[in-house]
Amino acid sequence: MRSALARASPLSSAMDIVREDLSQKRKRKRIVLAGAGVAVVLLITLGLSRLKPAAPTVEKSAVWMDTVKRGPMRREVRGPGSLVPESEGILQISASTDARVERLLIQPGSTVAPTAILLEMSNSELQRDALDADWQLKAAQAEMTNTRVRLQKELMDQQAAAATVQSDYHQAQLTAETNEGLFKDGLVANLTLKLSRVRAEELATRNEIEHKRLAVYSDSAKAQEDVQRAKVEQLRALADLKRSQLDALHVRAGIAGVLQELPLQVGQRVVPGTTLAKVVQPNKLKAQLKIAETQAKDIGIGQPSSIDTRNGIVKGKVSRVDPSVQNGTVTVDVALKGELPKGARPDLSVDGTIELDLLPDVVSVGRPAFGQEQNLVTLFRVTPEGDEAQRVKVRLGKSSVNTVQILDGLKPGDRVILSDMSAWDAYDRVRLK
Repeated sequence: MRSALARASPLSSAMDIVREDLSQKRKRKRIVLAGAGVAVVLLITLGLSRLKPAAPTVEKSAVWMDTVKRGPMRREVRGPGSLVPESEGILQISASTDARVERLLIQPGSTVAPTAILLEMSNSELQRDALDADWQLKAAQAEMTNTRVRLQKELMDQQAAAATVQSDYHQAQLTAETNEGLFKDGLVANLTLKLSRVRAEELATRNEIEHKRLAVYSDSAKAQEDVQRAKVEQLRALADLKRSQLDALHVRAGIAGVLQELPLQVGQRVVPGTTLAKVVQPNKLKAQLKIAETQAKDIGIGQPSSIDTRNGIVKGKVSRVDPSVQNGTVTVDVALKGELPKGARPDLSVDGTIELDLLPDVVSVGRPAFGQEQNLVTLFRVTPEGDEAQRVKVRLGKSSVNTVQILDGLKPGDRVILSDMSAWDAYDRVRLK
């Protein structure tokens, strides 16, 4: 039995060795297979990571496309605005005195004549002051008349006295001349001759004094009359002012036009300077446009413009460019030429287009949804087959309302997508169908 077992032991050992070898081979095989699987997974992952993402599909009908072309490009800017009265075509009526509104006779929007009364006001103090000024004027006029009569009487008295002295002087002169002749003939004593000469000289002096006194009195009378006349004129001006203020309580239009504003209520009290009404002449209007500050830098006085009133196009020229910027826009005034379309009135909303210049020979395309002039932007260029569009960098030049100059990145004949493609910023190409 033992000898049999002893003979069998070498065989068992050999079988164990064989089993161990087979087990190790299976382990190595599994390790190799596992390593190969890992390598395959890594290779697949690497390959997938290097694959470009699938291009999204875009409907051709949903995008706006344009073809790049070469030729002249007219530069224009556009902006909204409104019609406003010219400075000489608007009259703003203000209160000159304190008053109370009694009646409103005409409503805004009505056509008015220059003499049309828009509203009536009252002021009892002004009425009393006007009456007082009239009575003071009449009193001053009566006093001036009395002064003139008195001065004329005094002047005549002075003239009479001067005339008497002059007559006496002439008589004394004749007497002296007569005595000289008689003295030569020995008929008059020397003393008589001398007395007559002295008398003549005395009256000559008095005559000269009286004439000077008469001239001085005339100047004095004229000065007194001028003082009284100035007082009358002063009171007349005051009375005219009070009457004009009283008449101004009947507020008139002043010009022929349309009553645009009447911001008052019956019974309302107003103070000097309060706006009572605004009258405009509808045939004297200008367009006032709001242009984005980024587009207004090339606008100049005299540039041709066209204003769309939605009832017709009116030609005009730029007359003023506001130097300041408000809310991102620049105010541009356009003087209108020709007859205005029907319905044109102040505050009417309009759209204006201003022609800047003409570029004779440039490469241009429709203006994209995003991108300012003189900037680098990316656009999708359509392939010749028309089934795809690829992203390209494009440098823009000067721009207009609907077109923009191309400096680099596109050539004539290329078709590009101008719509907003920001939803596909992660892709360099899109499919079109």
